[in-house]
Amino acid sequence: MQNKNCKRFYSVAVDIRAGFNKFALFYFSPIVRKEILTPITFNMNWHLIGTQEIFELLESKQQGLSATEAEKRLLQYGPNELQEGKKKTAIAIFLSQFKDVMILILLAAAVVSGIIGDATDTIVILIIVLLNAIIGFLQEYRAEKAMQALKQMAVTQARVLRDGNSNWLPATKLVPGDMVMLEAGNAVPADVRIIESVNLKIEEAALTGESHAVEKITYPLTAEDLPLGDRKNMAFKGTFVIYGRGAAIVTATGMQTELGRIAQMLQEEETLTPLQQRMQSFGKKLSLLVLLLCAVFFAAGLLRGEDTVRMVLTSISLAVAAIPEALPAVITISLALAAKRMIRLKSLIRKLPAVETLGSVTYICSDKTGTITKNKMHVEEVFVNERMYERKDFEFVKQQPAAALLFQAFALNNDVAADEENKLKGDSTEIALMEVAMEQNIKIDVWPRMNEIAFDAERKMMTTFHEHDNKIIGFTKGAPDVLLQRCLYIDKPALLKQVDDMAAKGYRVMGFAYRYWDELPVSPDSTLHENELQFLGLAGIIDPPRDEVLDAVAQCKKAGIVPVIITGDHPLTGKTIAQRTGIVTSENDLVITGRELTAMDNDSFLSKVEKIKVYARVSPEQKLQIVKALQQKGNYVAMTGDGVNDAPSLKKANIGIAMGITGTDVSKEAAHMILLDDNFSTIVKAVREGRRIYDNILKFIKYLMTTNSSEIWTLLLGPIIGLPVALLPIHILWINLVSDGLPAISLSFEKSEKDIMNRPPRQPGESVFANGRGLHMLWVGILMAGITLSLQAWAIKNGLHWQTIVFNVLCLSQMGHVLAIRSEKQSLFSIGIFSNKPMIGAVIIVLLLQFIITYIPVLQPIFKTEALTLSEFLITGAAASIVFFAVEIEKAIFRKKRTGN
Repeated sequence: MQNKNCKRFYSVAVDIRAGFNKFALFYFSPIVRKEILTPITFNMNWHLIGTQEIFELLESKQQGLSATEAEKRLLQYGPNELQEGKKKTAIAIFLSQFKDVMILILLAAAVVSGIIGDATDTIVILIIVLLNAIIGFLQEYRAEKAMQALKQMAVTQARVLRDGNSNWLPATKLVPGDMVMLEAGNAVPADVRIIESVNLKIEEAALTGESHAVEKITYPLTAEDLPLGDRKNMAFKGTFVIYGRGAAIVTATGMQTELGRIAQMLQEEETLTPLQQRMQSFGKKLSLLVLLLCAVFFAAGLLRGEDTVRMVLTSISLAVAAIPEALPAVITISLALAAKRMIRLKSLIRKLPAVETLGSVTYICSDKTGTITKNKMHVEEVFVNERMYERKDFEFVKQQPAAALLFQAFALNNDVAADEENKLKGDSTEIALMEVAMEQNIKIDVWPRMNEIAFDAERKMMTTFHEHDNKIIGFTKGAPDVLLQRCLYIDKPALLKQVDDMAAKGYRVMGFAYRYWDELPVSPDSTLHENELQFLGLAGIIDPPRDEVLDAVAQCKKAGIVPVIITGDHPLTGKTIAQRTGIVTSENDLVITGRELTAMDNDSFLSKVEKIKVYARVSPEQKLQIVKALQQKGNYVAMTGDGVNDAPSLKKANIGIAMGITGTDVSKEAAHMILLDDNFSTIVKAVREGRRIYDNILKFIKYLMTTNSSEIWTLLLGPIIGLPVALLPIHILWINLVSDGLPAISLSFEKSEKDIMNRPPRQPGESVFANGRGLHMLWVGILMAGITLSLQAWAIKNGLHWQTIVFNVLCLSQMGHVLAIRSEKQSLFSIGIFSNKPMIGAVIIVLLLQFIITYIPVLQPIFKTEALTLSEFLITGAAASIVFFAVEIEKAIFRKKRTGN
């Protein structure tokens, strides 16, 4: 009944589409036709339908479509290729860098400076803005490569039946209803339903996450909402045939394929990083404050009868003082230096903001295979002679005849081979069995294989025949539920319970049996030669956790980070690995499958998402759904992945982490970071580094904004107390770029605080002014301004070089301040003055440059400076040192309060 309804719906839809296409062909131009002749998307469950009905539904036949019909369908459905969304041009990306309000204020300041004749300030400001725009442009322009990598996966040629003839055609010419031939080495050119399978195996890991090649079948399945990995009678665009051959009918092309759906998801907007979000909010607030201050200051000056040009210049000085021009460049340089260091930690950063995002991560959603596990199947237990034995006992148990024969079966019923380097190649399960046999010194040369019944997905068994001691013995291995039905003299219920117990541990269970024959079967047949067998034993096989993952998971939990497994494997396997690594530790930790997730509404999922620790057999859309749900709950999510199916969720995650060894190009292009060793513990090391660099970013924001605060207070309070404007725009730009810039960059080399992985991640909504940073910026800024204005008043009274003294005292105060804030809690003397050598170098360079522009005559007109006397210089230095000691006292008070002494 269902299939008849499917057919009726499909026929009506095809008629509607065909009528619309004829109308479009007659009335519209070729350009318009190209835009509107898009195919209707049919959400058909092709895996439920028999082959004959599929031919009827798609109006095709075993000999394929006719060439004429194929041309008509190509017009209806469009070429079999992936389409990109609307892309920004390079010019548009570059111009978008000037949208920021702070940048617009700086540009306005440059224009006004130019109009009133101050060319030096105009040029300096424009250079700053241009450099910032170039850095932003390069980052954004390099980020949009995921779609190009996905398009490169498209197959160039496919073997197609048209009019009964087999031809190689460009894969872009394929249409629904085409018959395609598949064989080992081919890439699947479209989404297809398997019509014929001769030991056909397809590697779908890139699309489904399933680590094993899938044996393909032809008969219809019964379950409706199966994940892609379980649709064994289907094959999907972008996957690869690794064994056997077959024929299939095309059911979807282009953007209607599963790969096309992933391409559509990749066109979603990327998530802003925590720092980008905080800096965006900070920039808006600061810009409004700057405009307000400038307007109030300008209006107050005019009301007092001040000269208009002088007030314009001073307002520009105030705007330039309030905006931390060096901040974007300092952040970018610091992140680039951190990214370089992280290569040593086996982490390659593709997108610089990812470095600091790591420091805010609250959830790590990780693949199981190869990241948490070794990506190598391992026989952990065997059941033989009605007893279970662990791997460490194999040497002992081998003394039993039945066990020795079981290990012999591991080696003989096996198709693995050694390459030139003596490494085993073949199916991962068979390699695991062969490794046990080799450990036990099983000899296979004296048991030559004489014949075999090859494995196929419908029988779920494989049998090999061998000659030994003038006898013929057949070894059969396969799925235990099938194999036990063929065995004699066994307690089937007890053995099936044993199989269930082993499966509950997450094992892939293989059954083994044997039978002696009087003579070698010439044409072995499954019905005859895989019956009346003698049960031999069971093997429990699993991809075990990496040794270092247990400690990494413990570190995550200590740091307030929740690890979650997302796997293409069976839920029991995922749960077992999660329990063994400490990810699942209580009954409150949930394990769900893709089918269960589909059955949940969004509200129900949101209520449970923070309790779910293992997701099994989920689709690409569901991975994206998981990321969005966690983000909706206020979390910062790191998502790992290696396949094409992971690309949308990698791009959407706050930090997408691709696998460097097993990852596809698509996943790497969509990711923010690449793990060079595919190891979960490397993520934890990267998180530690991310927290360190984010701490240091906050330190130099505190440093830069304190300086800006002092400049603002100096400019605002000076005229109020009757002093002339203390600083010119060129002085402020020098302080904000040179005196601020070099020491700020050197702060990125500061070592991590001792408790860095013993504290929870920073709250997603935490402001850069939180935890006393805003108060520090305010009071230290007022202190610096107070010292500066006091010295200015004293210098004017005594007829000294007051403006140069003001310029230098602010610069030297900064040096004292940056040394004091190297640690948020510890004294400079306890962490060691020379523990950050780049910092000491930066301070020395700034002091040297300050000396040069103060005392070199040729530079004095440019920077509006005069040579200070020795006494003036010593007084300036002594006054500036007050800031250093004041901040050290603040930290000492904090430590005393913390210890309660």
